[in-house]
Amino acid sequence: MAKRSLSQLDVDGKTVLVRVDFNVPIEQGVEFIANYDHRLRATLPTIEYLLERRCKVVLCSHLGRPRGKVDETLRLAPVGERLATLLGRPVAPLDDCVGPGVAAAVTAMSPGDVCLLENLRFHAGEESDDEQFASQLAGLADCFVMDAFAVAHRAHASTVGVPRLLPTAMGLLTQREVESLGVALENPVRPLAALMGGAKVSDKILVLENLLTRLDHLFIGGGMAVTFLAAQGKSVGASSVETDRLDFARDVIARAGAAGVAVHLPQDLVVSNAFDPNPEAVDTVPVDAVPDGWYVMDIGRDAASDYNAALARCGTILWNGPMGVFEMEQFSIGTRQVANGIAGLAEATTVVGGGSTAEAVESLGLMDRMTHVSTGGGASLEFLEGRVLPGIDAIPDA
Repeated sequence: MAKRSLSQLDVDGKTVLVRVDFNVPIEQGVEFIANYDHRLRATLPTIEYLLERRCKVVLCSHLGRPRGKVDETLRLAPVGERLATLLGRPVAPLDDCVGPGVAAAVTAMSPGDVCLLENLRFHAGEESDDEQFASQLAGLADCFVMDAFAVAHRAHASTVGVPRLLPTAMGLLTQREVESLGVALENPVRPLAALMGGAKVSDKILVLENLLTRLDHLFIGGGMAVTFLAAQGKSVGASSVETDRLDFARDVIARAGAAGVAVHLPQDLVVSNAFDPNPEAVDTVPVDAVPDGWYVMDIGRDAASDYNAALARCGTILWNGPMGVFEMEQFSIGTRQVANGIAGLAEATTVVGGGSTAEAVESLGLMDRMTHVSTGGGASLEFLEGRVLPGIDAIPDA
């Protein structure tokens, strides 16, 4: 059912609390925030919409896992500095997210001002959906906008507690996420393809269960491919195999065949003699020639070319998971090749799942060439699994 959109919420001249997701990889250093600011840029349309309506904009987010305690390395002020640059106006960082000092600072704001509350997870009440903590957050504003799709699968105070207390709507980012993923699932331009990668089959079981009968093509890469190949009796050297998922992989292949879904597995692989960024030996071998004791690290160039040729004939592509060990430079080639191929499909609808897939696309400078790049890793997976997301469910129906 359709949820209340931002245009359906009376925000003119009001103080608006906006749940955003500014959980950027700050462990790489604040100087690198600009390299991974997709989540900041993605919420700019909502912030600008509110500023045009002379709102006081109060942003709230978590950062990392401080486990209910103040962690000096996880303060949001550096993220606010980057946001101010992107927004072209000051963003006032507050030293807490609740309390008299915060309430006074928000009251003192003028229409058109923006502030950023301190890390929500410095308070244990955030993750426990504590009623009092939610009430303190809600007391800062007249209404609430949920624009943090990436945490919509979490039942926290700022995602489900505040909507119980304030007039609430989806932000423009959340609306786009729900609509883009929803259309890809329910009304895709055919043929519909799912490109699945990442480390484990177990991470994608529910997605495959929900998608399989809807698909025309299923492409498998990454560590998932290792288990699927092992399920077909291929030797995969020293690579990790999810032995408890071999029957599931065989069942997926059988059910896909019965449903007329084409399953694509790599026909060549990049292997190394050690699971290391700089192993002594690296080779590309046919899928049935992985040396004993070696590790599958990436799909081969021929496999990537085959995937791109088949994907070019598809109308809608759902991509979740890298094709290899992307974080190791020399084993990122398969992901790069496929990403560039997908980015070149001007006529296709290309929906990229969040998490490591979005980071890969962002690092390759291909964000603007995809139809939609989700900001939510776990949230997009659960959406594709067909599950109800608490942070979306808490928004009133339109």
